[in-house]
Amino acid sequence: MSVKSLLGGAAVTALALAIAAPAAAQEKLVTAIYKSGTQQYFIDQAEGFEAAANELGYDSRIINVELDSNLAISAVSDAIAAGARGIGITAPDQALGPAVAAAAADADVALVATDDRLQDGGGQDVPFVGFDGVDMGTRVGKAAAELLGESSWMNDASYGVLSVEVQTLSVCNDRTDAARAQLADIGVDADRFIAVPYDGTANKALEAAGPAITANPSVDKWVVFACNDEGVLGTVNALQNAGYGPDDGIAVGLGAYEACRPWAAGVPTMFKAALYLSGADVGDAAARALINSIESGDPLPPNTVANTTIVTPETYADVMPCG
Repeated sequence: MSVKSLLGGAAVTALALAIAAPAAAQEKLVTAIYKSGTQQYFIDQAEGFEAAANELGYDSRIINVELDSNLAISAVSDAIAAGARGIGITAPDQALGPAVAAAAADADVALVATDDRLQDGGGQDVPFVGFDGVDMGTRVGKAAAELLGESSWMNDASYGVLSVEVQTLSVCNDRTDAARAQLADIGVDADRFIAVPYDGTANKALEAAGPAITANPSVDKWVVFACNDEGVLGTVNALQNAGYGPDDGIAVGLGAYEACRPWAAGVPTMFKAALYLSGADVGDAAARALINSIESGDPLPPNTVANTTIVTPETYADVMPCG
C-alpha cells in the first residue's frame, strides 16, 4: 500500500478523530512507538524510555508496530486518544512524517523522532533523538577497513564486499554510504561492492544475500556491513549456508547485540567487530527530552545524539551486556 493511500481515507479519519476527541485525563503519560519492536535494540530502547519516565514521575506506554505503516498511524491515534502528552516514534516509513507531525501539533502533543529522522509537511525536521548516521557508518567502515588492511585479502583478487542496505531509508543510506566510503579510501575498487537490499530484518538479509553470493562463485572472501546487526547476521548466515567458514568473512555489525552472541558463547564467527549502540540510552534520552519540554514549556532540542563504541570479541564484555 502506498504512503499516499495510507494518508487518505480511514487513516486520516482515525487521526482526525483522535485529535477531535477529548483526550483522557492522563496528565503524566508519554508514549513510545517503535518499528521492529521485537528486535533487541528496540526492546532495550523501550526499557530505557520506561525507566526514565518512571524516574521523572510519568507513566509510559510502549507500542510495537513492526514495519506496518497502518499500525503506526493507528498507534499515533491511540496515543493521542489516550491523553499522551508526549510521543516518541521510530516510524516504519519516513514518509509518514507530515501526518504524524500534524497530528501531534494539532493535539498539542510533544513529538520526537527516534532513530530515523522525520520531517513535517513544511519540510522542517521533527526534533530528533538517536545517533548520527554518517558518524556511525564511518566508524563501521573504518573498523572494516582496518581489519581488511590487516588481512592479506587486499593482494588477493578473490574478495568482495557485501553492502547490505535499506535503500528506502535515509538514515540507513547515511550509514552504508559512509561505510562504503571508508573502504573505498583504502583502495577497494567500486566493482568489488555488491549492494544487497533488505528491509532491516535478518530474514530479508538472508534471502537477499543468497542470490548475490551465488552469482559470485569466484569470490573466496567477503567483507560485510549493513544498516544494523540484523542485516549483517542474515548475510553471515547466507554465507555460512553457501559453505563459507568463520575465517572467510570480515563482518562488522552495527548495534553489537547480535554480534556479541557468538562471542559470548565462544563460537567462531565472521563477526570480527561491531559498533555498540545503546538502545536504552536513546530511550532514556527521548523520555527525558519529552518530559523536560512538557514540564518547562521550552521547545524540544532539535537534536539529541547518543555516543557509540566499537567493540570486538576481546573488548565487548567491558562495554556492554549481551543478552
